[in-house]
Amino acid sequence: MKNKSQIKQNIVNKRQIKTHSFNEVFGKDLKSREFKNVYSQEIFRLRLARQIREIRTEKNLTQKDVAQKAKMTQSVVARIESGKHSISLETLDRIAQVLNKKIQLT
Repeated sequence: MKNKSQIKQNIVNKRQIKTHSFNEVFGKDLKSREFKNVYSQEIFRLRLARQIREIRTEKNLTQKDVAQKAKMTQSVVARIESGKHSISLETLDRIAQVLNKKIQLT
């Protein structure tokens, strides 16, 4: 009789999961200026979200702490940190002030 691990492995083997590289999936799109711009913006938003979350946690602040000090709701901070939503410069500035950081555009 097969154990659960063997059964799961057999299922995976039968499906023959195939992986694709980034270039295989987006190779043609990478040549498009529009795609490059949108992709760059998305990467920037994700990095900014991660940076905000890391700085907040380094300072031992909760999302609620940041939200109260920045005069916004906790859900706004959560959405920003998720990286799934855009952030206005005004909102970014309010968060930066709470975290004692300056915004530098290059």
